[in-house]
Amino acid sequence: MSEKNEKGIKMSEVTINNLENMTMDWNDSIENDGIEFVHLPDGEYNFTVTRFERGRFTGSEKLPPCNKAIITLQIDSSEGVTTLKINLLLVRSLEWKIAQFFRSIGQKKQGEKLTMNWNKVLGSKGRAYIKQKTYTTSSGDERVFNDVDRFLDYKEDVENPDDLPF
Repeated sequence: MSEKNEKGIKMSEVTINNLENMTMDWNDSIENDGIEFVHLPDGEYNFTVTRFERGRFTGSEKLPPCNKAIITLQIDSSEGVTTLKINLLLVRSLEWKIAQFFRSIGQKKQGEKLTMNWNKVLGSKGRAYIKQKTYTTSSGDERVFNDVDRFLDYKEDVENPDDLPF
């Protein structure tokens, strides 16, 4: 089954179902209360890549406009389950960070050349050092968030559920 959107573009049944899952009617029932944000103590944690999106960075004073990978990591820890979203900017000056990520999920070995295979990123497991960072909102409130300080090289025992920081 295919329908056309308001611009006359054909939409597949999968796309239509996804759109229906994202929108709500005025009289719909609601039950999802969301999840409480989990602050992780600084340390090493296993993660699973739960989402990968291709995006575009518009540029800044220091970096040119470029492609970016928007990656969502899920961390199951003794403190609870939390997700982090990271942006990997595809510029040569940040190639080291991209290499760290691909080493952490086992696609790249130290010192070896790699053609990035983004199709294998979703569902990958790896390890990273997570650090809490603080920022101030435009209204002056201070907020704390979990951030990837660095990705750690892949190890065969990355499935180990023992995620206590060292």
